[in-house]
Amino acid sequence: MAIQTVHPDGRVELTDSEALRGSPYANAELAPTRLPERTWTTYNYAALWMGMAHNIPSYLLASGLVALGMNWLQAFLTITLGNLIVLVPLLLNSHAGTKYGIPFPVFARAFYGVRGANFPALLRAFIACGWFGIQTWIGGQAIFVIVGELFGKGWTEASAVGGHPWTMWLSFLFFWALQMVLIFRGIEGLRRFENWAAPLVTIAFVALMVAILVKAGGFGPILSQPSKLGWGPDFWKIFAPSLMGMIAFWATLSLNMPDFTRFGKGQRAQVWGQVIGLPTTMSFIALVSIITTSGTVVLYGSAIWDPVELTRRFQNPVIVTIGLIMAILATMSCNVAANVVSPSYDFANALPRWLNFRTAGLLTGVVGIVIQPWRLISDPSIYIFVWLSFYGGLLASVAGVLIAGYWLLDRTNLQLADLYKVDGRYWYSAGWNWRGVVATLLGSVLAVGGAYSNPGAGPFPQNGLIPFLKPLYDYSWAVGLAVGFLAYLVLTLTAPNRQSTATHAAPTY
Repeated sequence: MAIQTVHPDGRVELTDSEALRGSPYANAELAPTRLPERTWTTYNYAALWMGMAHNIPSYLLASGLVALGMNWLQAFLTITLGNLIVLVPLLLNSHAGTKYGIPFPVFARAFYGVRGANFPALLRAFIACGWFGIQTWIGGQAIFVIVGELFGKGWTEASAVGGHPWTMWLSFLFFWALQMVLIFRGIEGLRRFENWAAPLVTIAFVALMVAILVKAGGFGPILSQPSKLGWGPDFWKIFAPSLMGMIAFWATLSLNMPDFTRFGKGQRAQVWGQVIGLPTTMSFIALVSIITTSGTVVLYGSAIWDPVELTRRFQNPVIVTIGLIMAILATMSCNVAANVVSPSYDFANALPRWLNFRTAGLLTGVVGIVIQPWRLISDPSIYIFVWLSFYGGLLASVAGVLIAGYWLLDRTNLQLADLYKVDGRYWYSAGWNWRGVVATLLGSVLAVGGAYSNPGAGPFPQNGLIPFLKPLYDYSWAVGLAVGFLAYLVLTLTAPNRQSTATHAAPTY
């Protein structure tokens, strides 16, 4: 009996829906998406990226580079180059989602084992939880300011708890609950929200830029701002780790984009939607952020890198309120799509009988609070060089394993039913493929083992965690990707899995 069917457009689905019945590693969310449910178009993917990219942390990427001393051109080139680079692994890993209708943790089973996939999936999930917390804190700040405009100092100068007014904590928790409501509406509710929220967010950021331009007297004073770094050694010392940080910003999505492309109408829809949506949108928001932040240097004498703080400088309460409502929409649009969908699947993959998409989303929200995001977002040096650079190296090694396994070793041919089976092709040894785990650990150690911080600017020692690896940390994402890729190829070719080789036959169509 045929196990899977390949349709004329190349998409694959299970012929027998009963093939997964009784599997302890399957549930409704993890099962392959049926062809009639794969309805996302080019516009849906472009709108998804608009919603995810037009957010305050994206804005903070560019404004953070200006705050670190780059001029507008240096910051723009760094961000644009980073997004063009990360688009490559993103599209390579997206292919499996569209072809097989599977989310990231199930895709990872092919190379880490049915059980072993929990290793990269949970690594990705906890990083997403950190991002969820960061975005939720930012959204809470916006609510805090809006209510402060209405109720005055009684709200904004309330008694402090843990270094912040208790009203700030209340705003944070309210925004957290608001996002949980959206999660409980499911993936289709998310798609509809993204479709109308993305254009509104774009308008809000442009309006903020125009307001600053008017106050600063046009582009001239802004674009004439010199770089504090020049184009010499000082710039290049900052450029390499900054570029890795820009790439790492979307390194998370370069792994779990199959969570979305599994719903695509075809490869063309997801590829063009992402090509249109990611580089152009990120370059646009970078330019808006750079111009706006450079304008604050002209107006206020220093770079105000936080748009929530900048919006508070305007005197008109109506403008402040409208601007911050848009900031809230921007944050929700990105946060739920980029930082809840993935860990929901990842946690469900670890406990498929106990967690579904909604309950796993709630778990994500809880972990996002425990991580204490207000500390991660406290300083541009910590945000870019500690948070982004460190996790970017970790996730890059996972991306290297997936690309090597899917494109070079398996030549994009997977056995769908075996991704959910005990003792199938992807069971390896007790459900684990040690080759994928070792390749990931090796890539991670080389990428971030030398993590260092300048004195007073982060948690790492000045000479690096492992001093002789310190020079590699400035290139953490590139090192992790290359080592993970090469190590998995070498380990698989020199020590092939006998069970997998013995049971592997040509796909049955």
